[in-house]
Amino acid sequence: MPRLGIVILGLSITSAWGNGHATTYRSLVRALAGRGHDVLFLERDKSWYAQNRDLAHPPYGRTALYGSVGELTERYAEEVRNADLVIVGSYVPDGVAVGQWVLATARGVRAFYDIDTPVTLAQLANDTCAYLSPAQVKEYDLYLSFTGGPTLQTLERDLGAPRARALYCSVDPAQYHPEAVSEYWDLGYIGTYAPDRQAAVDRLLLEPARQWREGRFVCAGPQYPAGIVWSDNVARIEHLPPSEHRMFYNRQRFTLNVTRADMARLGWSPSVRLFEAAACATPIVSDRWAGLETLFIPGKEIIVADSHAHVLDLLRRMPTDQRIALGENARRRVLAEHTSDHRAVELESHLAALPRRMR
Repeated sequence: MPRLGIVILGLSITSAWGNGHATTYRSLVRALAGRGHDVLFLERDKSWYAQNRDLAHPPYGRTALYGSVGELTERYAEEVRNADLVIVGSYVPDGVAVGQWVLATARGVRAFYDIDTPVTLAQLANDTCAYLSPAQVKEYDLYLSFTGGPTLQTLERDLGAPRARALYCSVDPAQYHPEAVSEYWDLGYIGTYAPDRQAAVDRLLLEPARQWREGRFVCAGPQYPAGIVWSDNVARIEHLPPSEHRMFYNRQRFTLNVTRADMARLGWSPSVRLFEAAACATPIVSDRWAGLETLFIPGKEIIVADSHAHVLDLLRRMPTDQRIALGENARRRVLAEHTSDHRAVELESHLAALPRRMR
């Protein structure tokens, strides 16, 4: 594909504090830039992220901060107007206004990248979405969704999206890979606290820790309430920057994946944590949701667990060679289908499939 000028307006690429958007954007921008495209990432300069920037100057593409919608429209109108592709992401501050400006200004392909599709659909249904309006769904040339499967038909049939296509998160294998460590946790989990998945975290991690006092467990992530009771054998890490994720996964005999309720309900919504852990060949224990089997083969590449008893049985009794094979199988699958280069190629193919007049 010829070199493209691409502008992405996203929540954040400079800070991964309390959001998974940064990891996704870093992976995608790195791959697109590596394939020769000129990528400009525009981020609203918010104090929350300014105080917690773990990658203030990404070494790929170009990154610029803006302080308001007015500053955005004044400083970057020419870049947006002349780009071959402009992407507006979910949860962009003042996203409706930003999107309307992009739709009116951009001459190239206008796309919406929904990293929060289940949340977006729920908010559109009750008219509370602050970053996308129902009318805009019909106006974007391409609706890129973190959720695939039947939801793509819902976006087109019920909401009028002209072209809804899955663009899952991905992993950079140069950043995530196996490496030797000297000590292990038996089971770990990483994720910002969310009330709708805490019951599953309790069932699949905290209860096994309570019942197996000799086991070693870890939970990483911010915003957990003070009222949660942690067993002495559960280590707590308040925030783990992406630079430390690889070591975190490699220190686990198994890692736990728990899906937000809305994403589990719609299915086909893989977390970036799945791909990161798999790239490190860390065996994954996951909750159950539709579409998971299209990404990893249960029993061969991932374990699906419904109860603490199942988790405890795995931790105590799975033979070492079987556990290692589980992780290695998942790594092979990810390297074959879910790297950042795969996503960049998928995005290029979505663009190539558009009518010629739109390219």
